[in-house]
Amino acid sequence: MLKNNIGLDVKTKCIEEGKTQAWLAAEVGTSPAYISRIVNHREQIVNKAFLAMMEALGYDVHLTYEKRHAAE
Repeated sequence: MLKNNIGLDVKTKCIEEGKTQAWLAAEVGTSPAYISRIVNHREQIVNKAFLAMMEALGYDVHLTYEKRHAAE
């Protein structure tokens, strides 16, 4: 099982960084509609086969996010 709510995580990180979903879409080369589908849970971005394999092996999946530091 994927323990993260990826849509909520994306939305929260956009708010924290003061960025819009449209800005994020432009940065990653996709459409604002695709980002919206992720945020609104209509699009799965973690591969179901990967999750099924990990579950079969007895694991849950937790994603962690670490802010990158600017090059010094």
